[in-house]
Amino acid sequence: MSKLSEEKVFKDPIHNYVYVQDKLIWNLINTSEFQRLRRIRQLGTTYLTFHGAEHSRFSHSLGVYEITRKIISQFERYNYPDWPKEERLIALCAALLHDVGHAPFSHSIEEIFETDHEEWTIAILLGDTEINKVLRGNSEQLPQKVAQVIKKTYPQSIVVSLISSQLDADRMDYLLRDAYYTGTNYGNFDLERILRVLRPHEGSIVVKESGMHAVEHYLMSRYQMYWQVYFHPVTRSSEIILRQIFKRAKQLFEEKYTFKWMDSAILSLIEERLNLETYLRLDESLMQYTFSCWMNEEDPILSRLCERFLNRKLYKYITIEKLSEEWLEELKNVFVSIGLHPEYDLEIDYPYDRPYDIYRPEQGGNGSKEKAPIMLLNYNGSLSEIASKSDIIASISGLHEGKVHLYYPEELLIRHIDRLNDNILQIFNLNKEEY
Repeated sequence: MSKLSEEKVFKDPIHNYVYVQDKLIWNLINTSEFQRLRRIRQLGTTYLTFHGAEHSRFSHSLGVYEITRKIISQFERYNYPDWPKEERLIALCAALLHDVGHAPFSHSIEEIFETDHEEWTIAILLGDTEINKVLRGNSEQLPQKVAQVIKKTYPQSIVVSLISSQLDADRMDYLLRDAYYTGTNYGNFDLERILRVLRPHEGSIVVKESGMHAVEHYLMSRYQMYWQVYFHPVTRSSEIILRQIFKRAKQLFEEKYTFKWMDSAILSLIEERLNLETYLRLDESLMQYTFSCWMNEEDPILSRLCERFLNRKLYKYITIEKLSEEWLEELKNVFVSIGLHPEYDLEIDYPYDRPYDIYRPEQGGNGSKEKAPIMLLNYNGSLSEIASKSDIIASISGLHEGKVHLYYPEELLIRHIDRLNDNILQIFNLNKEEY
C-alpha cells in the first residue's frame, strides 16, 4: 500500500486525532461521494430534541476508520498470529466507507421508501463513481472485496467482525460521538480499555476475560443511550412528521396533484425509481429546501406538515398502556368528526428499531443481518458468550420493548375541545375549563 509522504491528521473531539497514512484512504476521503456525508446528519432528526446533535456521517465514518486503524495497529504491533496482515487495506476501506450509502435523515427515509443504505453503499462501491475509480486504481478486485465486507459475505470473517458485530468499530464510535454531541454523559465508556483487551481469535474478534467489566460498561451505556436518545419520544415525534411529509407528497403525486416546486431527485425518490446519480444528489440541504418550498403548496396537509417540521411544532404524545383495534377505530372516528385526518393527525409508535438494539446474544453468520455476539476468551483458552458470564448483560440482552405512544397535534384537538366527549378528554388529559 502506497504511503503518503507526510501523515495527514483530522482534529477530532472523540479520538483527539484521526491519522491518515495511506494514499488510498486519503484519496477516498476526497471523493465527492464521501464528501456528501458532510451533508448527512448522523442522528437524523435528533437535533430537534438535542440541539447539539448536528454531527455528520462524515465525522462518524472517520471515527470508525480511526478505531479500526487502532485495533489493527495493536494486532500488528504484538504480531498476533490470528490476524491476517494482508487484510489491513480492505478492513480500513470498509471501515471508512461503511456508511457512504446513507440517505438524508438516515433510517427515517429508509422506513418510508423501503430503501437500504447498505445496498446503496454497495452500489456506490461497484458503480460508476469516484470511489470505485479510486479503489480500482489500487486493485481491480478491491471494490468487490470491500462490498463483500459490507454484505457480510467476505471469506475472512474477522474483517467483517471489525466493522459489523456487537462490539464493532461502528458501534463504539457512534455511541461515544452521539453521547458527546447530545451532551448525555451516561453514554460514555472506556474505549481505550476495550481496545487493549480485544484479540483476534480463529476468525473473529474476542475479548479477554479480564475485560468483561469494560464491556459491561459499554453495553450499559448503549442501554442508556437507547432509551434516553435514540428512542426519545420527542425525536420519534419529529421522525413521524418527516415520514408523513413524504407519505403526503407521495399520495398527492399519485393523485396527479401539480406541485408548485419539485426537484428531479425528490421526484425520483417519491416515484421510487432512483438511480445512483439521483440518489447521490439527495442530502439534507435539498430536503430542507424542498420542505421550505412545500410550505407554500396549496395542499393544506402538506403545507402544515412542512411548517411543523421546519419550525419544530412537533406532535404531543400520550402513553398508551392498553391498545385495542376497537378503541383505536373509535378514536379515529372522533378525529374525523371534528375535521382532523387520522391518517396524518394520529399515529401509534412502537419504539423498536433494529439499528439501535442494545445487545442480542444470537450468533449471526456471514450474510446474516444479526450481528455476531461478544465472545470472551477465558483464562484457560476456551470461549464463552458474554451474557453467560455477566448477570448485568444477561438482564438487558435482547431488550427492545418500550412504552407505546400515541402522537397527535395538540392545538388542533384543543381547537375542537367543546366537541370532545368526557372519555376522549380523559384520554388526552384535557380540561375544558382551562381553554
